Amino acid sequence: MLENDLVVLIFSICFVVSLVHGSNNRERKSYIVYMGEVRGSQTTSALQSHHHNLLSSAIGDAKLAGESRIHSYGKSFNGFAAKLLPYEVKRLSEQKSVISVFPSTRQTLDTTRSWNFLGLLETQKKRNQHTESNIIVGVLDSGISVDCPSFNDEGFGPVPAKWRGQCVKGANFTGCNKKVIGAKFYNLDNAGDEQTQSPVDNEGHGTHTSSIIGGVSVNDASLYGIARGTARGGVPSSRIAMYKVCWGVACTDVDVLAGFDDAIADGVDIISISISGPPRDYFNDPISIGSFHAMRKGILTSCSAGNEGPYLSTVQNVSPWILTVAASGIDRQFRTMVKLGNGKRIPGIAINTFSSKKRMYPLVDGAQAANTSAGVYGNASACDYGSLRKDKVKGKIVYCLGRNDQDLTIGELEGAGTIMTLDSLSDTAFIPLIPGAYALQHNGDKISSYINSTKNPVAVIQKTRTVNIEAPFIASFSSRGPPIINPNILKPDLAAPGIDILAAYTRQTTITGYPTDNRRDVFNIKSGTSMACPHVAAAAAYIKTFHPKWSPAAIKSALMTTATPMKIRDETAELGSGSGQINPVKAVDPGLVYDLNMKSYIRFLCKQGYNSTSVALLVGNNKHANCSNFKLTNGSDGLNYPTLLACLIDPNAAIKEVFARTLTNVGRNNSVYKANVVAPPGLYVKVLPDTLNFTRLHQKLSFKVVVKGDSMKNGVSFVSGLLEWNNSEHSVKSPVLVYRNLFPV
Repeated sequence: MLENDLVVLIFSICFVVSLVHGSNNRERKSYIVYMGEVRGSQTTSALQSHHHNLLSSAIGDAKLAGESRIHSYGKSFNGFAAKLLPYEVKRLSEQKSVISVFPSTRQTLDTTRSWNFLGLLETQKKRNQHTESNIIVGVLDSGISVDCPSFNDEGFGPVPAKWRGQCVKGANFTGCNKKVIGAKFYNLDNAGDEQTQSPVDNEGHGTHTSSIIGGVSVNDASLYGIARGTARGGVPSSRIAMYKVCWGVACTDVDVLAGFDDAIADGVDIISISISGPPRDYFNDPISIGSFHAMRKGILTSCSAGNEGPYLSTVQNVSPWILTVAASGIDRQFRTMVKLGNGKRIPGIAINTFSSKKRMYPLVDGAQAANTSAGVYGNASACDYGSLRKDKVKGKIVYCLGRNDQDLTIGELEGAGTIMTLDSLSDTAFIPLIPGAYALQHNGDKISSYINSTKNPVAVIQKTRTVNIEAPFIASFSSRGPPIINPNILKPDLAAPGIDILAAYTRQTTITGYPTDNRRDVFNIKSGTSMACPHVAAAAAYIKTFHPKWSPAAIKSALMTTATPMKIRDETAELGSGSGQINPVKAVDPGLVYDLNMKSYIRFLCKQGYNSTSVALLVGNNKHANCSNFKLTNGSDGLNYPTLLACLIDPNAAIKEVFARTLTNVGRNNSVYKANVVAPPGLYVKVLPDTLNFTRLHQKLSFKVVVKGDSMKNGVSFVSGLLEWNNSEHSVKSPVLVYRNLFPV
């Protein structure tokens, strides 16, 4: 179930708390002091000693410095976390060895059919089984329940020799196996004081995402008979390593960074992290920092784009070395019918697991069940908490206006079910606590009319069934671009299934998360970019089994340039979907890739305004990190990215952009590619040269894309086209977008 309302509530509370406490200069708060790459000769003890000396100098008291330090990072990058006062933050920020000092915030957590829909079938012949068994995917999430059937290790060989991680036992967690080979938990900033101190998953989120990546095939999987089929991950022979950094929906920066530090050092091949928060500067963001150092070690990080859609510029996890994933829908939806006593059938949307025990139940609306006692507040028609009388609700189905957790209210009053209303069609089904359905308001009006025209109205809410729909499309909740941080790089990068995904779950909680619910299962249906992210992590792992030496950028490019365009497009177009929906099988053979190495990122960071001192700390090398030694990349964005995006700072200016790109041949030795451009009227796109003649593998050829056009007027926010390089076997696609600045000064 999406937790948008809860996320908004938490954000609001945190905002209020920050207002109350923001001026208290005597209160120590958690900060991260980031210092870049670990130098080759630095030992763990030397790093910790250096961190202590820095703290002692800033605080002025060695003993207090020791008490204030929370954690030292030093396996994969250099830094530490500590409880600091504002003036100490300032002192540390002024140190030459420090890149950034930023507060540790709390970020939030953002399948029987989805893999078949993506073309990666269970019977897929093109699969390197042995290599896949040596792939380790690190998952930073809420923990894992190893006892789920999706993590059965029967038939698995020994743990890969490259694995250097741990399996930490604890409460409700007896250990790992040959499928889930590692598990650790982090509670460095006391985010999980009241919860089980072990890697066990008390929320279900981490178990769900992990099984989407690597769950073994489980026949006849379902949620109480709904979505029945074979549940499996995209790379079912891979191994999973869980880094529990989230407690409830809260994931502190201190814990997230510690998870990255360990995962990189432990030998994982891919990292999946379905966590997001407000965009920050690249090196004030733990996910950006962790994924940067993962990239340096050849590890691609897949991240969720966030659940703040459909609004523009809400996309999160936007660093260019991250693969940012939007949520799309597949060709299946869950519908729940309400049958009225007059024979009419009202369509609704929900995941109603309950089978009716009676043919019909008495039906009332909230107004008829109102509690008219003095001092009772709330809208009875909306079934607000406390506004209804139990004797008028018990044993009846109640029709309620709006959607506001009425299933919880009606359930407490022992109602037989509830029908709630939606203002617009929802693409996401929710699991009600009691028999329930969500109906569009015009259908709700039919229910209301029936109730008020009949002496003894009755109805029944039927169990959910599956229907086929057109797909793919971008989920309404999926965060859209363009990014606020660096608006010249298109984010999200691409999309993957994230609506109503059946995958493994924990028995440590109920399927709704409500304590009063008595339904627990090893599978559950959830929605969010959290579910989309692990699909892409698995697809990246699948590609890596065929191309183990490809860089993270090459794998990312292969997925983006072979993606499937959205069948149903909304007004946000590529700002919602990026390159399109992943096609893992096609991505194995993309023909050409837009590759990037460390020098490419150094050029990019220099162009973004980072100085040589900071860059040297980032890469741990003073000789090769002087910005003056690097010729800045030509073009609007300064990076060899698979998509082309430009922001018009002056919204009234004419369009005039130039993009510089280089393609690497990963197909056949002798290949000739011809550029084909699709552009709307008024947008001129010229490719120079328009033919690329490759004569050998791994050869690189460069080109420029010139984009011109009149200023965007009459309410037009952006224009988009498509650049496609074609030969007889491959099609290498890149969206081309130009948009007006959404936040003009």
